[in-house]
Amino acid sequence: MNIEEIIKAEIRNIPDFPKPGIQFKDITPILQKPQLTRKITEAIRESVKDIEIDVVAGIEARGFLFGMLIAEALEVPFVPVRKKGKLPAKVVSHEYSLEYGTDIIEMHADAFKPGSRVLIHDDLLATGGTASAAAQLVEKMGGSVAAFSFLVSLNFLNGAQNIDRFSKNILTLAAY
Repeated sequence: MNIEEIIKAEIRNIPDFPKPGIQFKDITPILQKPQLTRKITEAIRESVKDIEIDVVAGIEARGFLFGMLIAEALEVPFVPVRKKGKLPAKVVSHEYSLEYGTDIIEMHADAFKPGSRVLIHDDLLATGGTASAAAQLVEKMGGSVAAFSFLVSLNFLNGAQNIDRFSKNILTLAAY
């Protein structure tokens, strides 16, 4: 089996979570298999090896899980992208629209130097709203998006179309 087939075989589908009509893709079974997490990390590292990356930014909270491993594999710093009020030092914030209102994400103001090329990582790409907000936050801080990486993409929601203006380098290991 290839990496996509392996990931799909491990993902647990949870119907009607967090609300009716949603088919939640639960990656926690993957986390119970250290050899698979290593294989996933290596697949992402290999796919971005020819892209200049200075820092990995992981989106709260599941983006932290592989984001840190990817940063370690690339030997670059890891930066958490958090919801408002979760970071203790001076932050840069970005407010963005959701289908039901707005939200705010933040990074520490000293997370990376201006001009840094950032890999934005999250577990799942759906509509691309949060990834787009993270990209706008990176740009607000003087960085550029070198690439995006996701374990899973729900292609029918067209999320890649909402983020490709920041970078054409959009890696997904398993697509639905």
